[in-house]
Amino acid sequence: MKRSLDLRVALLHYWLLKMRGGEKVLKEICSIFPSAPIFTHVYDPHGVDPIFHSHRVECSFLGWMPFSKTLYTHYLPLMPLATRLLNLKEYDLIISSESGPIKGIKKSPNAVHICYCHTPMRYIWDMYDDYFDHAGFTERLVMTSLKGYLRHFDLKSADSVDHFVANSEFVAERIERIYGRQATVIYPPVDTEFFEGASFGGKQEYYLLAGHLSHYKRPDIAVRAFNLNGRKLVVVGTGEEWSRLRKIARKNISFVGSVDDEALRRLYVGARALIFPGIEDFGIVPVEAQACGTPVIAYKRGGTLETVLAGETGLFFPDQTAGSLCEAIEEFESKESGFSQEVLKKHARRFSSQCFRERFTAFVREKTGDFCREAARY
Repeated sequence: MKRSLDLRVALLHYWLLKMRGGEKVLKEICSIFPSAPIFTHVYDPHGVDPIFHSHRVECSFLGWMPFSKTLYTHYLPLMPLATRLLNLKEYDLIISSESGPIKGIKKSPNAVHICYCHTPMRYIWDMYDDYFDHAGFTERLVMTSLKGYLRHFDLKSADSVDHFVANSEFVAERIERIYGRQATVIYPPVDTEFFEGASFGGKQEYYLLAGHLSHYKRPDIAVRAFNLNGRKLVVVGTGEEWSRLRKIARKNISFVGSVDDEALRRLYVGARALIFPGIEDFGIVPVEAQACGTPVIAYKRGGTLETVLAGETGLFFPDQTAGSLCEAIEEFESKESGFSQEVLKKHARRFSSQCFRERFTAFVREKTGDFCREAARY
């Protein structure tokens, strides 16, 4: 490995189009390596944080394909080839932010490749059947024909990685099962300082459901549960399930669509509890809610088992059904006064952006034996 002043660093991300969980992780990595170029498949500077504008962003040939910013998932069959054509042999340290086929790059034999894996691709591994069941006829044909090809490439692409980092123990288990590799868990960054800084209002009578309204997140369970119990539910977010959910929802359920961070923070603070019925690899939303002093009622599986403390910062329901959720809400209301905002906020700080930067920097320093001068301040 070269001396720290000579270490050349490159960052990888599957696509840069919106600020979701993976992009927020990359944002913090960019703050550690402010001079590192970013390699990706498709880039929309208008949809992401300004921090990326200060980096040189290089797209694969997919970035020049027709309508790539909106139809990027249609180019999935070409992504393995596009990834292999990204030649990063001049770099000494490569850090990939990954939940798609971007880690299978060419690199120098002496280079170190650290992969922060949000999850192995859900749609070809653990959640293939779920995606298949909700796909149209044409999509099913494509999924069936590409499944073997993409799985083969994904397994081969893991060979390029020297060290895996997982965003939760839940994902670390998946990495070991699919790739046969051990992963170090470093929880992703959450802007807990912003959400903890709320100073307005108090608890109101509604519960909150927040996030992208996609089928695998199971927002339908929350809507059906509140149809049954008649309590107020506020739904934040948009997605392919938006229209269907509105059609089945009763008048006690309101849909507010997408909101900015300030409005979301107000909704967190005012809610009696956050409802979280899906299985997430980590789940940033429950941590944001806890940072606002709001307990979480979550399905007992996935990343929330690591971010929510049963009986202290929230409750779990055992079955992914409306009835099971209703029972958990009843239990919560019998114990509601026992949830301390101080405990909730203190717990959320374990997942702060500062904690992420410190842990990730220490991990990279450990694995490289030397480090970039620009990262030494952490």
